[in-house]
Amino acid sequence: MKGSHPYSSAFSLVEVTLALGVAAFSLLIILGMLPVSLKTNQASTQQTNANGIISQIAADLRAAARLPPGQVSKQFSLHPHNGGPWDPTPDYVFFTDDGKPTGTNQTTAPSDAIFRATITYRLPPTDTTSLADIKVSWPAQQADMTKAAGSVEMFVAINR
Repeated sequence: MKGSHPYSSAFSLVEVTLALGVAAFSLLIILGMLPVSLKTNQASTQQTNANGIISQIAADLRAAARLPPGQVSKQFSLHPHNGGPWDPTPDYVFFTDDGKPTGTNQTTAPSDAIFRATITYRLPPTDTTSLADIKVSWPAQQADMTKAAGSVEMFVAINR
């Protein structure tokens, strides 16, 4: 009588080593992409906040379009030049990271400011339309727009 030895199937040491090598290589690639994805996520968040700030400023300018000459807007104290003497000097508003205003028309950014909004009025306004260019950049302390980490810009036409 012959003894029966069941054959057991298993992985060889070479196969296990290769599988671990492939898994380690894949994990290294994924971990290498992590800083890039975090930086992209942060830039996306800042652009979203900047677009929200632009929307707030545009709404404030639209609400101020019917104010008597010489008055400033209610929310950000902007000078929309609606019927008064036209001045091409831009208005500046500084915002915190959560989009709350922290300073208006200051020459230097407050310490808690993250975003700088620059509102430039284009051409003297007509009786029916005012034009403004709104640019939000970050960090707020960087006054030179060519050195800013990021920015978002929008052109606004306000009908009266």
